[in-house]
This record gives sequence, C-alpha cells and structure tokens, in this order.
Amino acid sequence: MALLDKDGVRLTVDDTVATVTLTNPAKRNAQSPALWRALAEAGRSLPGTVRVVVLRAEGMSFSAGLDRQAFTPEGFEGEPSFIELARGTDELLDSTIAEYQEAFTWWRRNDLITVAAVQGHAIGAGFQLALACDLRVVADDAQFAMRETSLGLVPDLAGTQPLASLVGYARALEICVTGRSVHAEEAERIGLANLVVPAAELDAAVSDLTTALVAPPRAAVIETKALLRDALSRPYDAQRDAERAAQARRLRDLAGLSD
Repeated sequence: MALLDKDGVRLTVDDTVATVTLTNPAKRNAQSPALWRALAEAGRSLPGTVRVVVLRAEGMSFSAGLDRQAFTPEGFEGEPSFIELARGTDELLDSTIAEYQEAFTWWRRNDLITVAAVQGHAIGAGFQLALACDLRVVADDAQFAMRETSLGLVPDLAGTQPLASLVGYARALEICVTGRSVHAEEAERIGLANLVVPAAELDAAVSDLTTALVAPPRAAVIETKALLRDALSRPYDAQRDAERAAQARRLRDLAGLSD
C-alpha cells in the first residue's frame, strides 16, 4: 500500500515493514528541499504498526547528494536560493536548515529500526541519509563520500554524530575533510556498513535482515535500542542503572504487572 508518492519519494507499507524509496534515478536521486519535505512527511505518515523501515533507491546510485541546482543563483523554483538564504536573518537561516534536517532525524526513533540499502554512489546528503539509518546493508559497488567541505560547506544534515560514533573522530575528520570515496569493503571494515553483498543480492539480504529484526517482541527491541543509543554518552554506572530499570519494566510486563 502506497501512503506517499511525491517529489522523488515513495512510501509503501506492508504490515510491520515500511519501505521508503528514492524515485528519481535519472538524476541519481539527487536531493532538494522538496525531497527533504517529502522524507519528513513519510516519517510522520508511518502507521503505528510499523517496526522496520527500509530506505532504498531506484537506479544505479543511492543518492548523488544535493542537486547542484541549489548552488545556482536561481536555485529551485519556488524555493529560496542558497544565496538568498545567506542574505537573510540568522533566525531564518537557522530555521530553514532545521527544517531540512527533519528529513534525516526521524529514522532513529526508538520504536523503529531503520535499514538503508545502499548501491552505487552515496555522496554528501546521500551519505548523510544512509547515516541517518540504524543499519546499512551495502552492495559491493557502493561508494560513500562527504564532499561538503570541498564546496566550502560542512555536513549539516545530522550526519556528523553518527559518522563519528561509527568510525571514530580521527577517521571521520579525515573522510570529511579530504572528501575521498570510501568503497564498500572499507565501509564494512571501519564500521560504516553492517554487511556487504553482491549488488544482485542486495534486496534479498535486506529482506532476510528485516525478517530477523521483526522476530523478537517489539517492546524488548524498543528498550534495547534505547539502551544502546545512549550507552556511549552515559557513565558506566548510569548505564547499569538504565539496564536495571529497563529489565524491571520488561519483567513486570511479561508477568502481566505493567500499568
């Protein structure tokens, strides 16, 4: 069932699994503010029954990043150009970037597990969209690159925190500043990719993973994800406290004693 199909984004739902598909292969799924709004709308449109969201893309590339039209004086039709934004107030510039970021933030909700299926190029905003997901299954032809710094910009679509968490500060800095490509084999080795498979097997590998992700009881998965997301930011003893509290909730629920 398709719940959304607009501006290069299609959302379909099959019981507990939703699929968000980038649908502009002719432009290598280049991104725009309209696409970002559609992605944010997709997140708001998910039924409460959904447990896993798969992010995939049509064509040879996952996403070539921000559409270069954004850097022209005219920008996108009906949208303020980047030059116009730069000339606006601090408040307008901040709120506009915050609106763009909404497309990249809902993927880490504790009640969902999100999986990016990445083939071909995932550049800039495309890289950050893959990083927005909890897990990444990668075709062996995948290439990640963070090109913002080479354009005089910074990665600002919520990608810096997950990148540094996955590969460490020094590696993240080197990847961002050099703008070099990280190929599939290296992506798996340094922790960017959970699994690398031949391109022809990408859909099957994602399907197998999705089946495994929906197998455990949902409440236990939600509690586990919440624990792991905060594990590195909490002191050791605080994490132990959180584990005890979560387990107490699970035991009471299993015993039929929860509120």
